Amino acid sequence: MTHTSPSLPLTGRVAVVTGASSGIGAATARRLADGGASVALLGRREDRLEALARDLRRDAPGAVLPVAVDLTDAEAVPEAARAVAAALGTVDLVVANAGVMLGAPFERARSDEWDRMIDVNLRGLLHTSRAFADDLLAVGARGGPADLVHVGSVGGHALFPDWSVYCATKAAVAHLTRNLRAELGPRGVRVKNIEPGVTGTELGADMQDLGMRETLSRLRSGVGPLAAEDIAEAIAFAVSAPPHVNVAEMVVVPVRQG
Repeated sequence: MTHTSPSLPLTGRVAVVTGASSGIGAATARRLADGGASVALLGRREDRLEALARDLRRDAPGAVLPVAVDLTDAEAVPEAARAVAAALGTVDLVVANAGVMLGAPFERARSDEWDRMIDVNLRGLLHTSRAFADDLLAVGARGGPADLVHVGSVGGHALFPDWSVYCATKAAVAHLTRNLRAELGPRGVRVKNIEPGVTGTELGADMQDLGMRETLSRLRSGVGPLAAEDIAEAIAFAVSAPPHVNVAEMVVVPVRQG
């Protein structure tokens, strides 16, 4: 049995974080590594993953493994999962964080941006959750803890004009999480949805609609956005709960967002 300490509550755990090249993913990978977990960093930008891995290895008590992968590729994600298992062992903590946020008024939005949000926010999350499900179920069967964390958004249940398709993808994530909780929870896997509000990250920087980029910038400056590290701390709290406790849904917003 692995013994943990209050300062390193995740010692012995093997974590996977997607979208780890920046923002919430990078901050979460750092927080989990600081907590004692071995961490696999998944994302598309290999140079950034390698740089983060070098940085984390300076102080991380566990192993750090960068894995470049396109999460929308249904064949590539299981291959990445096999690479993680070979290097780190059985995964018991998955943070499916990768996402894109591309806004525009519905009547002039680009359909390729819709496709990209559906591919990354939903299909990529599905591929990730499926690729590691067997590991999580195996850990759950022997008493856990085993955690599947989806990073959703308050957009999954709040109204944000001109962000309708993004919000639709996050609503899908929210209900998927609830159903997987009912399906996998009885088998020992804690499935949870962490829903950030306005957060200061790169999310949205690649939108084609310049007006929406300006709108997003004003929104962030107006409410005093959360930092990526705030969401990482919420995730670390949720996965550090006693094995019989599931923090099933957590909304984390700036105070001024209400």
